[in-house]
Formats: sequence, structure tokens, C-alpha cells
Amino acid sequence: MPAQTKTRKKAAKPAVKAAAQNTVTVDGKERYHEPAPRGIDVESFRQVVSSRRSVRKFTDKPIPKAVLDDCIDMALLAPCSSGLQPWEFYVVKSADKKARLVKACMSQLAAKTAADLIVCVARTDRVQEFSRKMLREWPMPDVPVLVKRYYQLIPYNYAPGPLNSFAMVKKAATAAGGLLAAVPRGPYTSAEVKLWAAKSTALACENLVLALRAHGYDSCMMEGFDEVRVRKLLKLDDAAFPIMVVGAGERADDGVFWPQLRFDRKLFVHEV
Repeated sequence: MPAQTKTRKKAAKPAVKAAAQNTVTVDGKERYHEPAPRGIDVESFRQVVSSRRSVRKFTDKPIPKAVLDDCIDMALLAPCSSGLQPWEFYVVKSADKKARLVKACMSQLAAKTAADLIVCVARTDRVQEFSRKMLREWPMPDVPVLVKRYYQLIPYNYAPGPLNSFAMVKKAATAAGGLLAAVPRGPYTSAEVKLWAAKSTALACENLVLALRAHGYDSCMMEGFDEVRVRKLLKLDDAAFPIMVVGAGERADDGVFWPQLRFDRKLFVHEV
């Protein structure tokens, strides 16, 4: 049956951003409809991606607040596991804290000359909170039964328990179930849950630096920092951990130290 587009007339919940939701009818069932936008220029996107470099030296030009806010907003649109958004971004504006952060970054030039320093933090302690928030703010008038059940159960999936006690039980149960059907294998332990949070946060970091480049600014993603000092500076608890510090600003004439090197594509891309 061909899809027929129509507008949902049922009043939306307060949390729903749009006054009406677009839907289509497919095989007699009403489905959400979000058409893919047309006319996106792939060459402009390619230029953003290919011109993004790790800039080690910036000019004194500040980044307008509206621009930086827009870049962070685009970072927040990154894909994330189960939509749980396990990230935080700390824009360090205090002169004292910025000086301390530069030292925590070993006083490297990319940190010392950056107009702004953003600490990208992953968190593992918001799964239950954000699962409930997802159900409260579901962007459709009704939460599907399976979706509701999923977000009721998902917090248990990311709970390793004291000393990873739950992890061992879940791993054994998964191994048994996996004999009969395909099942997700983890995350089980605290370390695996941290990896889960770090993966989604890293995707947001990529959005951030590409957005900066699209606005005409540049960045340097720094993993070279003293985590203990950064934690102390931001007063992070054990459930939150910095995965990188992003230095941002206008590229200096000598801000890129050498041409980009990428190895042969055949080392990384495989057709199976």
C-alpha cells in the first residue's frame, strides 16, 4: 500500500516540541514520518571533514559565544546508545581555572593558545535518571508498550553491581541464552560501562570539532592531560570521567605542524 502523508491531530504532550507530528500510513498502520532533507551539498561536507586538522597553535581571536554555543548544540545532536546522552561539556571560562587546565594539559601549545578549552566528560550514573526522563518527555503523544518496557529494563543492563557482582551473573545468563539466539554481550563490568559511555561521548566530540570547522574555527582534541588534576578542577565524582580536552580557536598561520598522513585504505576497509 503506498504511503500517505498526513498530520496527526491529537493534541501533543507539553514535552512534545512540535504542535503536530507528521505520520504516514503504511500497510494500514500509522507510522512516524521524517523525510530525509534534500539538497545537502556533499562537497561542502567533504571540505569540512578534510580540512579539519589538529591545530597546535591558535591566534588571539576569540570565538563569539553564539558560535561556540551553536557548535556545542550540534555536538549534543550526536548519535548515542539508547538515546541516553551520557556526556557533559565543561566550557572553562574562569581565567584561574583555565590557567590550571592549561597546566593539567602539560602546558602544550594547543592548550596555551586556544581561545576556548572544552572538557568533554562521559558519565555512567545517569542511565536510570535519563531512562525515566526519556519516558516522561517522549516526543510522541503515546509511548509504545515495547519502548516503555525497554526503558524500564535498560538501567539493569548498565548496572555492574558492587565489585562487579551483578556483572558475573549477567555474563553467565547471557552466555546460556546465547547458545540459542543472538544476544547483546555486555556491557557487564564497570570498565565496560565506562567504555559504553566513552564511545557515545566521542561521537559528540567529533560533531563538536566538525561544527567548529564549519564555522571557520579549528580545534585540537587532546588526550594528553593529567586526569587527576582535571577531575579536581571540575569536581568530578567517580561516575564522571574526562575523555578529552578540546582546544578551539582561529588557526594560526603556522598552526598545523605537518601535512596529514593517512595509511593505505586497504589496511582498514574490508569487504566480506
